[in-house]
Amino acid sequence: MASSTDSSTVVDDEVRQLYERYQAAESDTERREIALEMGKLDGRRHAEIYEALEDE
Repeated sequence: MASSTDSSTVVDDEVRQLYERYQAAESDTERREIALEMGKLDGRRHAEIYEALEDE
């Protein structure tokens, strides 16, 4: 269970960093690239949740 918590903490840190980059972005192109990264991260997070549910 600790690894799940550690994984969540890493993802939370990545989300925070991406959000800060998004807020500081100076162009729509840069914001779009960051939004795509956010989408990939969200997909990883959902995959981890479904995997954990299957293991229960």
